[in-house]
Amino acid sequence: MKKILYIFVLFLWTIPSGFAQLKLNTFEQAEQLSKANPKPIVVFTHTNWCKYCKIMENTTFKDSTIIAALNEYFYFISFDAETKRDIVFNDHTFKFQPNGTNTGIHDLAIVLATSDNQVVYPSLTILDKEKIIIFQQHSLISAKALLLILDKVQ
Repeated sequence: MKKILYIFVLFLWTIPSGFAQLKLNTFEQAEQLSKANPKPIVVFTHTNWCKYCKIMENTTFKDSTIIAALNEYFYFISFDAETKRDIVFNDHTFKFQPNGTNTGIHDLAIVLATSDNQVVYPSLTILDKEKIIIFQQHSLISAKALLLILDKVQ
């Protein structure tokens, strides 16, 4: 009986650390939360069809040290560049711009993910507490590399 109780307690103790989840925010939520508790905002701009975006979602953003750092020191936004809803952020309304049958790009993705006049996925953009872009990288980023970036920005 003691052995079963010990195993049960051990199981309950390990569950929280094994299921740490990244707190996701919308632009509107991050802006509202920033008023009471200013923090930098990390925006991961991606699409559903981008294979490198999926790799980053399933590796970098599943890393427990990345999750802990983002949850504690930043507001994290996972942004689909092809979302069709209007987004009000930093006193501006950003809209989806169709460019074909059921295709297009969001204005905010253009602002956050453009490199050399071309939108690139995946893109990671960090905004400071005043919502000014202080970092952009347009490529797959490993957990180790992202941790170094987050440490410098904090």
